[in-house]
Amino acid sequence: MKNCFNLKSAFLAATLIPIGAIAQAEKISIAVGHQSMCTDTYTAGIVIKELGLLEKHLPTEGAYADAEYDISWADYSSGGPITNQMLANKLNFGVMGDYPLIVNGAKFQETDSLRTLYVAGTGYNLKGSGNAIVVPVESDIYSIDQLNGKEVSTPVGSAAWGMLLKAMQDNGIPTSDYVLKNQSPAVGAANIAAGKIDAHSDFCPWSEIMEFRGTGRKIYDGAETGVPYLHGVVVRQDFAEEYPEVVQAFIKAVYEAGEWIREDPMRAVSEMEGWTGVEKEVLYLYFSKGGHLTLEPSIKTEWIDALKFNHGVLVKEKAIPPLDFEAWITEDYLKAAYADMGVDYAADKAKMVDPAVANEGLPMEIWHARDGISSYATMPEFLTAVAEMQGTGAKLNSTYVYDVETGLKLFGKTAFWVKTGDGYATFLRKGEAEAYAAENAGALVTFDEAVADFISET
Repeated sequence: MKNCFNLKSAFLAATLIPIGAIAQAEKISIAVGHQSMCTDTYTAGIVIKELGLLEKHLPTEGAYADAEYDISWADYSSGGPITNQMLANKLNFGVMGDYPLIVNGAKFQETDSLRTLYVAGTGYNLKGSGNAIVVPVESDIYSIDQLNGKEVSTPVGSAAWGMLLKAMQDNGIPTSDYVLKNQSPAVGAANIAAGKIDAHSDFCPWSEIMEFRGTGRKIYDGAETGVPYLHGVVVRQDFAEEYPEVVQAFIKAVYEAGEWIREDPMRAVSEMEGWTGVEKEVLYLYFSKGGHLTLEPSIKTEWIDALKFNHGVLVKEKAIPPLDFEAWITEDYLKAAYADMGVDYAADKAKMVDPAVANEGLPMEIWHARDGISSYATMPEFLTAVAEMQGTGAKLNSTYVYDVETGLKLFGKTAFWVKTGDGYATFLRKGEAEAYAAENAGALVTFDEAVADFISET
């Protein structure tokens, strides 16, 4: 990893110019490219923006005593355009997913002099969940091998695009065996709803938006790739070397944004719904306890390995430039920010959340439109409560259960349910549900059928 902190101070010392004189009345423009429709970027984007967290942490002493800050936020539908704007020097910071991060670093290194630095993460799912392939809800397609000869859309250049390429490689489906279309998340979701595309691959939270709205159904989850799903922050190296303390301030804001969400997930998802238009029930699937995302900015060794692996996927499929990971990734700014906050960086870096372990035994949940969230330790208690609430005519915003295989949180209405002699089990994918039913003398049932078993006749 490279040390980026001494360049500015060395320059000042060599020229013997007083620090205050240089910083006097200096206007520092900070332009951030983020994605308000990608949940894994929220802690480095919309949350910081709306809560004013960057302003809170920007330096105001020493070399920055008289500095004026001009902060601007540009919202994009995926990561690719952010890289283009960074190359054009219209953005200093970019927040994006794993595959776009790789493309960003490689494209900059392809130039004669421009570079970016990968300086922090935002959140992750160890199992790889976040990206997914969705089909129209009435489709007869239930597995990825049924996509041979079909039209599949994705935002090309996005994390979901990279996941799609990896998934197809894993299942022996070359690009010549299906029609790949470049469609933005909103267009792809609309085409799924209208039945105009066979399948659409997208990043968080679009597949869950389609599930919640009843227009789409997952046939493949990113967890099946076996590669962690992560997002992060890149910054132009020239900006970082000139204003290292500003980069540290940005990282402090990312950290605080995660703390704000964890402190009160219900408050957070309600606020974020207003900022983004994404339904709070969908956001709860990501940001609640047991949700899909672990919000934490450290750069783990496993993330570097995953990014290197993902670069290899792109090399197989596309002409992507080489990427010097050692020159691109730095933890220097993270470590300095954590030290200033008095937080143990090594402890955060060593921590790893595996949903299969962390979510074991977590209660099922019901979101009552009037009374909010209630939790149930056992499946009979949960199904009885659903039946009783429905019996009163109450509106239930959503219900939440967990996948037996991965521990991932699911909407109760879209999970695959298996009824056995011992009770009920819920699954993300139909194949696993069918296998479990066969092994346990069970049968696939719908959510409504499971609830019906607990309707009181009195």
